[in-house]
Amino acid sequence: MKDLAKRLIQNPLLRPADLKPSLTGLEITCLLNPGVFTFEGRTWLLVRVAERPAQQETHISFPLLSSTGIQIMEIEVNHPELIAIDPRVINYKGLDYLTTLSHLRLLCSDDGINFHEAEGYPLLQGENNQESFGIEDCRVALIDDLYYLTYTAVSENGVAVGMRTTKDWKNFRSEGIIIPPHNKDCAIFEEKVNGKFYALHRPSSVDLGGNFIWIAESPDGFHWGKHQCIIKTRKDKWDSKRVGAGAAPIKTAKGWLEIYHGANAEHRYCLGAFLMDLNDPSKVLARTDDPIMVPTEDYELSGFFGKVVFTNGHVVKGDELTIYYGAADEFVCAAQFSIEEILSSLIYADVT
Repeated sequence: MKDLAKRLIQNPLLRPADLKPSLTGLEITCLLNPGVFTFEGRTWLLVRVAERPAQQETHISFPLLSSTGIQIMEIEVNHPELIAIDPRVINYKGLDYLTTLSHLRLLCSDDGINFHEAEGYPLLQGENNQESFGIEDCRVALIDDLYYLTYTAVSENGVAVGMRTTKDWKNFRSEGIIIPPHNKDCAIFEEKVNGKFYALHRPSSVDLGGNFIWIAESPDGFHWGKHQCIIKTRKDKWDSKRVGAGAAPIKTAKGWLEIYHGANAEHRYCLGAFLMDLNDPSKVLARTDDPIMVPTEDYELSGFFGKVVFTNGHVVKGDELTIYYGAADEFVCAAQFSIEEILSSLIYADVT
């Protein structure tokens, strides 16, 4: 198993202590995998920032978005109706809650390494009861001078795909929920194919089927249909439990190259790649057998949720692919790849 990533020596690029909480009384617990784009000659990250109150030994406390603002919920740690075995999600009286509330924060850089918050740009938060548990894991696609932001909208109703659009990153239009629960990992192609928009997404099933990657078409980028399953989990491999899209696919002479994440039953998240036909992206041509990136560094193995490398954003410059990724659900990092090396690692048989 060969790890193709060339990690930046400056990693982690961002830690929770590098940013200020959005509200007094909250603390930043995690910085997670950012959406990535270029704007006005600079590299920008749309970082997922997860916050919660300082924790006490006797209670679990976490924020929720309500019609009157952010509310804090507190539960005794020894409450008989509390199940708290996962640091990310708890169950209380039969209902699931996230232990943190996430919003999206804009940071920019002139060199792609040193990032700061630019003045005059808003942070993006949940806006309604479909986003009351926060908004997460944004992908960014630029098509015809319009930026499409697809993100995970979380609430007691489930996990869905929300969308906002912008041209200047200061004024945003909410397009609502474009794919209902249970769905996430939505990445829109940054170019129309035969006049149609395409997007990858990931429905989830706990009974029939599984956590597989699907593709959808749209006439306008907002209304999606003709869904097809194109990538499945693989028994006894590194991506045996779930798979999901990374950022927008990369157009190459050989096809649309997609970097995706996969996890096994032990919840170790790695990165792999697959290739789709240029004229019909629903046709998968090839897939990597082994991951192209595996959590190996201390900042990838240990954190809020360890053994994780997870991306939904990158920058392409010729053959150089710079992937920005979340490490251990706590840090923002970057690694460089050769696109040709990734293409050479693809296997053109048994791509399901």
